[in-house]
Amino acid sequence: MGAGVSRLWNMLQQDPILIEVIKQPTITPDISVTVVLGMFEMAGVFLLLAAIGSLLAGVVLVAIRRMRDASDSGTDTSHVRLRI
Repeated sequence: MGAGVSRLWNMLQQDPILIEVIKQPTITPDISVTVVLGMFEMAGVFLLLAAIGSLLAGVVLVAIRRMRDASDSGTDTSHVRLRI
């Protein structure tokens, strides 16, 4: 029993284990929320651009049609124009 106690005593006499404690990094926001919000923002921009583009195309088409009707000297045709 004396040998077992001395071996246990020798194990307890080892150099202490040193643990270095470092500062925890700052918590970053969840990336998924940022990505989802970015996707909705991009979709909104695309919808706005599409609405502006379609309005411009409509204005151009109506202007071309009115200019064409104004330059038409009233020739008699077999079809009816809606005068849009």
